[in-house]
Parts: sequence; structure tokens; C-alpha cells
Amino acid sequence: MPIDYPWTDTPAPGRAREIAPGVCWIRMPLPFALDHINLWLLEDGPGWAIVDTGVGLDDTRALWEQLLPDDLAGRPVTRVVVTHFHPDHMGNAGWLTARFGVDLWCTQPEWLIAQVAWRSREAGDAEARLGHYRRNGCDDDALEALRGRGNHYPRLVPALSPAFRALREGEPLVVGGRRWEVIVGRGHSPEHAALWCAEANVLISGDQILPKITTNVSVWPDQPSANPLRLYLGSLERFRAVAADALVLPSHNLPFRGVHERVGELKTHHAARLAETLDALTEPRTAADVVPFLFRRQLDAHQLAFALGEALAHLHFLEADGRAERLIGPDGLHRFQKA
Repeated sequence: MPIDYPWTDTPAPGRAREIAPGVCWIRMPLPFALDHINLWLLEDGPGWAIVDTGVGLDDTRALWEQLLPDDLAGRPVTRVVVTHFHPDHMGNAGWLTARFGVDLWCTQPEWLIAQVAWRSREAGDAEARLGHYRRNGCDDDALEALRGRGNHYPRLVPALSPAFRALREGEPLVVGGRRWEVIVGRGHSPEHAALWCAEANVLISGDQILPKITTNVSVWPDQPSANPLRLYLGSLERFRAVAADALVLPSHNLPFRGVHERVGELKTHHAARLAETLDALTEPRTAADVVPFLFRRQLDAHQLAFALGEALAHLHFLEADGRAERLIGPDGLHRFQKA
């Protein structure tokens, strides 16, 4: 079925709107070019389960303080579920679980990588990250901008929950008597947990499937040889089991129907990006050289890190596919050329 948007407006920040029986939509601000995140409440017996939490900044917490007594109607928070470790999802999980004395639910790899991201704030950690960007072609100005960006994770995730309960693919999460099947996605993060409830005909897709923008799929300094795009495209096939007319609740943009159509669009998009990346290799180029071919606009340091990661993801896919090969020059730079 074609993509359809049942709503054209959004809830006011810090307010909840019921969009399916026992399912509420919240929207919170983000301090980035992508300026919002969608969060969800699931009716859970006497209270509410929270799915994703927003960044751990004062203005977002103030909105939670407004929402908790007003829109939860005095009903308790029963648990906090996080789709993945990124700060707009994990940011307030430690605060909310401590405040209400409830468990954090997420997949084990997401909890573990959150611990690593939160603790990677030493000078040696920064130099290792900059070494990754240097060998992939970033010049001195770009490196200085990336150095200034630093590790923003602890600022946006001020506290982590010290324990968690593991979500696992094939094991349902039962919330309010309903079975939510865990669909694991990879490529955007290590083990992203989307939640599919056939009874409600609702899919909480997190960042794995977005309706208007494409989720970031990047090679990061901690896994410099990874092939995340292959993982991401393979993960998309898992959503074929979701009903075609399911209501999809993404982390960004608007809720929609037409998940199979959107999966097809995402695969077509990445096929086109792979072709653009290959076309850019008219001579050996670093990932930094390829970025302007894929992102034809001025990028700040935050955007540059994501853009370079995406360029590398497409280059690594082409390398693994035998369509490009890597050359390591005497200057230590990694360049790619057509095979």
C-alpha cells in the first residue's frame, strides 16, 4: 500500500496524544538540525511504559515534569524501554528509572555500547577518534572542528541506568497484556530494537525505518573496518513480517502506514547512493574527498562526522562487494578506487 500519514499535525512539546488504543505519542525537542524526537507511552496495567526518553537536557526534563502529572493522570511509570543507545533515545533513561524505581529494558549490545560511549572522554580517546578521521582524509581545519565537538554523549546522557533487563529477538515484550515482538535491526546501531504488536497493528520502528528521511548508517572510529550498510539493508528484510497496513511509529517525522513501500524506497535510495559513490571514484579518493559528492551543502562539525561515516559505509559496502578497492598510501591515507 502507498505511504499514508493519518496525522498532519504533532502534539505540543510535553503533551501526550492517544493515537491507538493504549498508545500515546509525545514529541520532545532536540538541539540539532533534526529538531525533534517522537517518544511513546504504552498502557501497562495500572500505569504506563515509556518507550525512548529524549536527550538529558534541562528543557527536555522540564517537559517531562509537566507531562508526568498531567497526561499520565497520576498513573505510575512501570518501565522504561529504549530502542537503542543514541542520546536522543537513552538520554533520560537513567533519570526516569531512578526516579520511579523501575527497570530499563533494552538489548544487551545497546546497554554495553552506552557504557563505552559515556566513559570515552579521556584525551587518548579523543586522539584515537581523530586518527580515524585523519586517515580517511580530513584536513587540519576539519580535524580541529571535530576536536572541538569532542564526545557530547555524557552531556546529553548525564546518567546511565546501572542495570537493565534484556530485550531479545524472538522473545516478546508483554506490556499491558499485549505481545510486542522484538525486531532487531543493525547498521544504525549495534542491536536496535523495534517493537511490533500484531494485536494492535502497531510497529514502533525507532530510527530503523523513518518515513521522510533516511536513518544514519555510518562507520565510526570504534569499528573502523565495519560494513554497517550491509547489516542495515539485511535488517530491513525482517520488517516484511509486519502487516502492510500497520501504523508505523518512527522516532522522527510523522506516524505513517505503508511500511513495505517505505522499505522498498530505502533500498532504492541506498542503491542510488552506492552508484553515486562509485561514480565519484574517477580517481583514488578518500572518504573526505567523497563527502562533497554525496552532501552538496555546507556541513558543521556535527554533520561532518555523520557525513564522513555515511561515505565510509558506502565505500566499505562497495569494497566488500568487489566494486571498489582500498589503497593505503605512504602518507597513511586510505583511498578507494574502482575495482
